[in-house]
Amino acid sequence: MIGYIKGKLLHESNGEIILENNGVGFSITPSAEAYKDIIQNGGGAVFTYMAVREDDISLYGFKSIEEKNMFLKLITVSGIGPKMGMTVLSNMSLTDLAVKIATSDVKGLSQVKGLGKKKAEMIIVELREKMGEELKEAKAEKSEEIINLKDKDIADAMLALTGLGFAKQECVSVLTKAKAQNIEGVQALIAFSLKNIR
Repeated sequence: MIGYIKGKLLHESNGEIILENNGVGFSITPSAEAYKDIIQNGGGAVFTYMAVREDDISLYGFKSIEEKNMFLKLITVSGIGPKMGMTVLSNMSLTDLAVKIATSDVKGLSQVKGLGKKKAEMIIVELREKMGEELKEAKAEKSEEIINLKDKDIADAMLALTGLGFAKQECVSVLTKAKAQNIEGVQALIAFSLKNIR
């Protein structure tokens, strides 16, 4: 499995890139964010996912491990394949997508071309359920003494962040900082967390 590629941009066509690494050119379909960075810099690095089917092997590239984690969650949803998963990721920021899932914003998510209301509902229902398991575990720990998980914005932000693959304790720490700085609203909490969680 190829999980990460760094190289020079050799070619770009219709949203697909070829990155050269040690004399080998890898054909990759990148997310919008990864594509923008690679084109601007004439190369760079992407985290990758290799999709293997009977008649095709494709590489998908992501700007960050969090973006890849969200993609991996998206393609577990019935009816959402790698191409649609990439379309969803490329039509909104990771923060916006996390907020839409965490707040059950079907209308906002269904604006993605080709997705529609039914698939948007399936994404939200299935991913909130999976992400909710992480939140239940967090509630069972002492984290609730540090941040108030009964606060809907905090709970939704925690749900989104754990869904992106961040460790529960990291999420608790960064959300505690956010509340100390009087940051309000789930979108603002998630945006702050994504900038400060490392």
